[in-house]
Amino acid sequence: MDLLSATLPTPLQELSNAEIEGAGIRLYIKRDDLIHPTVSGNKWRKLKYSLLEAKATNKQVILTFGGAYSNHLYATAAAGNALGIRTIGVVRGLDFAERETPTLQFCREQGMQLHFVSREIYRLRHSEEYLADIASEFGDPFMIPEGGTTALALKGISEMVDEVSGQLGQMPHYFATAAGTGGTAAGILSAKADVLAFSALKGGEFLNDDIKNLLAGETQPGKLTLFTEYHFGGYAKWNEELLRFMESFKNQFEIQLEQVYTAKMFFGLFDLIRKGYFAKGSVVVAVHTGGLQGLLRN
Repeated sequence: MDLLSATLPTPLQELSNAEIEGAGIRLYIKRDDLIHPTVSGNKWRKLKYSLLEAKATNKQVILTFGGAYSNHLYATAAAGNALGIRTIGVVRGLDFAERETPTLQFCREQGMQLHFVSREIYRLRHSEEYLADIASEFGDPFMIPEGGTTALALKGISEMVDEVSGQLGQMPHYFATAAGTGGTAAGILSAKADVLAFSALKGGEFLNDDIKNLLAGETQPGKLTLFTEYHFGGYAKWNEELLRFMESFKNQFEIQLEQVYTAKMFFGLFDLIRKGYFAKGSVVVAVHTGGLQGLLRN
């Protein structure tokens, strides 16, 4: 399958159980986990226009950043391989040079060159001086930031909003999404839709400012409501309660979530439903942002 001719539009599936019906709302899941076999969910949409720009400018190499379990590195490696563009991943943590994760193994298999740096050096990834140095070191590659979050990414995500509006025949009252870098939330907001964002990170309050900065120049974006209490201990952390919720969700709806992003978002969303957060008649679309390569395996 060619990367840029993915399965579009992705399905919009209504979810129903006693809690949803009792709240008097309609809840849908946007199945972006089905968009592409290896570049799934928000990563496909966030990368789409960056990849087109790299091709249009005849860049031979893409360089990006991520952790040892990064969905973004995984997707970028697969996308580069599909398009015949060499990829370099700057990986946080020198210890992972000797301790390969399944994600990093997949990246290598897709042809990505991995460059490991200390956590101290990795913190410089937004520094213009550091970015200039690393661009010089690797021959002026096309550079994509951690998570793929750029103005081009917002354009790709906004297309998902158009898809949903066409499928529903209306704009939903809310989109719900997990938040890591805030790019998906910002892309939805840029399409003038209201967003409930669920931080997967402990101390995620900073995302309010980050998302606002991503929307600089946008006129009349949608309204953001950020929830920071459903992180389950922080990024890539979880507990038995969350894993039980994932299992229950799969049993009820036959849809697989993962414990880093999507399960936290749906856990928070159902908590809000139980607490009467939504007015009767509300239409909510929750975005399945993919990332199932990071699913906890027993």
